Amino acid sequence: MLNIADLISLSRQELEDKIIALKKTLFEMISQKETGRIEKPSGIKETRRDIARIKTVLSDMKHRKDK
Repeated sequence: MLNIADLISLSRQELEDKIIALKKTLFEMISQKETGRIEKPSGIKETRRDIARIKTVLSDMKHRKDK
């Protein structure tokens, strides 16, 4: 699980790179789930939430920049 305080300290590009990496991981996890060989099914939910956290931080950065 990613910590919001750690995410805030990262740059916009680093956050976008993390999203891309997490989406790849999520795709692999879903593929493993479909084939029945996933070790930790709860990881899918956790990864989705991590992506949402990063998107929230990016959105917050955008709103702060606009003001």
